[in-house]
Amino acid sequence: MYLILKRILDILIACLGIIVLSPLFIIIILLLLLTGEHEVFYRQKRIGIENTTFGIIKFATMVKNSLQIGTGAITLRNDPRVTHVGKILRMSKLNELPQVINVLLGDMSVVGPRPLVQVTFDAYPDYVKKEIYKSKPGITGIGSIIFRDEELLISNSPLEPAVYYKNTIAPYKGDVELWYHRNRSILADLKIIFVTAWVIIFPKSDLLYRWFKDLPKRPF
Repeated sequence: MYLILKRILDILIACLGIIVLSPLFIIIILLLLLTGEHEVFYRQKRIGIENTTFGIIKFATMVKNSLQIGTGAITLRNDPRVTHVGKILRMSKLNELPQVINVLLGDMSVVGPRPLVQVTFDAYPDYVKKEIYKSKPGITGIGSIIFRDEELLISNSPLEPAVYYKNTIAPYKGDVELWYHRNRSILADLKIIFVTAWVIIFPKSDLLYRWFKDLPKRPF
């Protein structure tokens, strides 16, 4: 029953999102075209339900072939591969908006674990990789909220970005995503959607931990 209700909620939110946000979509598309960016949208292979792959849709924020340049799949704060408009889109998370199309297609849910590229998925411990995508990946989720400052964390670390991600971020991120899988419900999803919007306005809020008291707290 939960999965049926979740799918209905996903379709309703995605349809409403497309209708309400269509003027914003048009403005962003025009900005990307007028600033001479190479692409407006891009599709990238991500890990999805039951560890299958799908093409995630986002507004383009980086130069072409960015995965073959610099730090690859890991993006740093003030990453030179990010375009001028792309920086604004990433900071505001507006680059994520086209994923409502993935939700309508059934590749994603509104709430779930973040869909990762293969190299960052491989940084998870094996016990996480076996379980995490038994839930559909989401536009937002526990991991997305807790690690909204991920680029800054990696940028400030004295360690090599890939090493810091694998040894510090991935184990904890995996644990909180598994927490979501074990505690998922329609009420939890609605709370996560609310907190996603709340922390944009109040980025230092601890509302997530106050609502989900047994959620493992970030140790760094």
